[in-house]
Amino acid sequence: MNPAINEKHPAASQADQTEHDRALRAQVRAAGALLGDVLRSQAREEVFDTVEKLRRGYIALREHDDPDQRAELQQLIDGLPAETMTEVTRAFAIYFNLANLLEELHAHRTRRRLAAEGNPQWPGSFNRTLTDMANKGVSCDEAVRRLRRLAFVPVFTAHPTEAKPRAVLDALRRLFEWFHELTFGSPDMRRQADIEEHIRQNIQVLWKTEEVRGSRPTVADEIRNGLYYFRASLFASVPLIYRNLERALANAYGEDVEAPNVLTFGSWIGGDRDGNPYVTERETRYALRMQAREVLTEYLRRIDNLSSRLSFSTRWCTPSDEFWASLDADERLIAAHTGARAERFAAEPYRRKLYLMRQRIAAMVDQIQIELRLRAERTEAASIAYARAGDLLTDIQIMRASLISHGDRAIADAEIKDWQRLVETFGFHLARLDLREESTRHAQCVDELLRALEIESDYGDADEDRRVEILGRQLDRQDTPSIERLDVSSEVAHTLASLAVVREFTRTLGGEAFGSYVISMTHSASDVLALVWLMRVTGVYEPGTERTPPLAISPLFETVADLEHIEPVLDALLGHPAYRAFMAAASDADGTPVQEVMLGYSDSCKDGGIMTSRWQLYRAQQTAVALCQRHGVECVLFHGRGGTVGRGGGPTHQAIMSQPPGTVRSKIKFTEQGEMIFAKYSNPETAVHELTLGITGTAKASAQTEGDADFSDIASRLADTGERYYRQLTEQTDGFFDYFQAATPTAEISALNIGSRPGSRPSSASMSKSSIRAISWVFAWAQSRHTLPGWLGLGTALAEGGASADELQTLYKRWPYFATIIDNVQMSLAKADMPIAARYAALAAEHHQVFEAIRAEYDRAVAGVLAITGESQLLDDDRVLQTSLDRRRPYLDPLNHIQIVALARYRESGDRVWLDPVLRSINAIAAGMRNTG
Repeated sequence: MNPAINEKHPAASQADQTEHDRALRAQVRAAGALLGDVLRSQAREEVFDTVEKLRRGYIALREHDDPDQRAELQQLIDGLPAETMTEVTRAFAIYFNLANLLEELHAHRTRRRLAAEGNPQWPGSFNRTLTDMANKGVSCDEAVRRLRRLAFVPVFTAHPTEAKPRAVLDALRRLFEWFHELTFGSPDMRRQADIEEHIRQNIQVLWKTEEVRGSRPTVADEIRNGLYYFRASLFASVPLIYRNLERALANAYGEDVEAPNVLTFGSWIGGDRDGNPYVTERETRYALRMQAREVLTEYLRRIDNLSSRLSFSTRWCTPSDEFWASLDADERLIAAHTGARAERFAAEPYRRKLYLMRQRIAAMVDQIQIELRLRAERTEAASIAYARAGDLLTDIQIMRASLISHGDRAIADAEIKDWQRLVETFGFHLARLDLREESTRHAQCVDELLRALEIESDYGDADEDRRVEILGRQLDRQDTPSIERLDVSSEVAHTLASLAVVREFTRTLGGEAFGSYVISMTHSASDVLALVWLMRVTGVYEPGTERTPPLAISPLFETVADLEHIEPVLDALLGHPAYRAFMAAASDADGTPVQEVMLGYSDSCKDGGIMTSRWQLYRAQQTAVALCQRHGVECVLFHGRGGTVGRGGGPTHQAIMSQPPGTVRSKIKFTEQGEMIFAKYSNPETAVHELTLGITGTAKASAQTEGDADFSDIASRLADTGERYYRQLTEQTDGFFDYFQAATPTAEISALNIGSRPGSRPSSASMSKSSIRAISWVFAWAQSRHTLPGWLGLGTALAEGGASADELQTLYKRWPYFATIIDNVQMSLAKADMPIAARYAALAAEHHQVFEAIRAEYDRAVAGVLAITGESQLLDDDRVLQTSLDRRRPYLDPLNHIQIVALARYRESGDRVWLDPVLRSINAIAAGMRNTG
């Protein structure tokens, strides 16, 4: 479900929830009526009639099952032509998109009402968090010190889990704005009628907009799509977050405090080469330039707005000496490069300063535009450009201090302070770009280069000890071998060129432009040392100089086996002298070496099931942090989560709070992917809420230093039992993968063109669980209503893991880790529908035993969860989410039945006319379940 409504709100009473649902239902019905108007006027007559028959029929069946009526509805679907199926499916998809927007708006309304009533608000609010800190005796100075250490870092990725193309997202964004005004604007009757007409027109646009991509998006498309959220939401959201934080500090402590920077953004879009052959150094350059242009253009817009406000005359105010010195320095700089002093705003010092600042930033934008147009392989700095974002920040702070000095604090703390917050957060780079590559590619690079340099001929065949010895010897050399003229393969050349891009852009955008180099499938210390050597020979890392490496290295541990072996790998790495030298060169401000460790949720869950995945991740965090402490290193954990429970998804605040005590050490990174980026960041109010939950979760989890009660023995038994069952079914059961391919639309999903990256790993000779990507694995099971990755193995673990009912209930009440698993699994189980899944199973009738095993495990999981929670139904303790799912089911039912019929006909006949309704139904079901991968 939408993360914006997933965090529980204990302050909302049952009466509040009932009223909330009544108002929401009324607005959803009104939106549905407007959709009906569009269908009647724009679609063929039988489309509206069919939609209504299916809608009313499946609502009635959910209330009271009637076999005759069910057969009649099935007969109706069986008789639909492919074109009618397509249009009916599109109508249901639009309905779900409208319902999703309205649920989001009503979540906003609940939070606003609580705030207006003086409620301390939900547990993740700034007010609640800081008030609780003050009540526990934390002083204001200590609270600010904690905030100064804190960093919440969402990292946007282009992982292909957003099924809706950009045009549809734009149309939904416009609809959201009209619904927002209708909900919060208190329009009079005439204005309300106008708004409803705008909504009707936009629904009509949505009906006429193609929702299935005709071709895969390019990497450039993905880069532009990622930038959309900064422009549409985040530039407005970030200053609001800091205003809210400072207001909460004042409420809690009665002091006006300028809050430190607590938020940073990252991105993989244009830098993630792992498994995507279309991401090359050219795309990385494009990403960096587009990001810089986006944020610098926003700064120009801010300057123009400020210039219209700061029309202060020297006759009526006296700026500070520091301000005059800064203004004079700008005038001399620009005069030196243009040959003339500008005369504009001579008597209006602040406008003049802004005018000169604008010239410097505009020159940077012009340079980027030239490089984009020429697709330049080199990047240069404009002659009058700011050397670094810190210089621009200094200018803004000087202006603010000057305004305050002559009694204009209110103006200094308004828009100009908002601009300061943007520069502190986004710099000249917008988001820190991570690079990612698979470890074997680095080994290939090292092997080819050492051979070409005639240094070593057997690196590729060497064992781990030998590789470490070779790399250590090369890293100890005082000289750095030149690789410029070597003849290497194209794959190696692209990897080396990507590192060269880092070296180039560090000069123009600063070291802040880059985050980490993530090494996926890290199995050994040599996987990291190989990259250190590659950084050295490409000039990214220059030992013995004062230049700090612009990239940290983040080993990614993904599979269950890798998580189990994290200790020996990190121990060998952190104890290696050459790597310690690299870390020392990249130390933080106080000289403490920092090691980022990335943990993969998706592949570990696909590999061994949710129970062992989550337990191995939990233990890996404890191990990584403890090991880093022994080596005198600060550990930062980077969580590679997806949107669904099967890929590590779930409410952000709860996820952070359930991490092992002592492992969230004031900084945490999370990947944000696909449909979750749209759900969280497509409008400012939701973005503010989501980012606030992340910031407060990080602050509270960082304060949890005492250890959990020792439940490790029980957790290990549960994980081992769940993994045995999971592997037995998915790896040792004859026909399991054949069942997966036949009983889900996994093959057809690849035709959706939802991402530039291929859906399976190119090295695989045949399709198997290991070859299919975790996103496709989760997406396909969700479509067929199995939702299997989010719960498989849990039922057997709870029933046969050797833990009593009392012990399991104790874990649920006392251990946030276990409670979060059970709560998230409840959501996956509630989204599953075994009667619907049985209809998909009929597509793989020869493997009926697989479905019977799945259904039996589902029943065990439901029974086990309810025994733990003490509820009579799933999600009884989260009525908002439960009601939302209940409301969606009768609308999902006809879509699943249409998909099953269309799948069978397409596979039987090969006629692509039936593929169209299949693809449309995939989009529609994803919208209804609010999940893809």
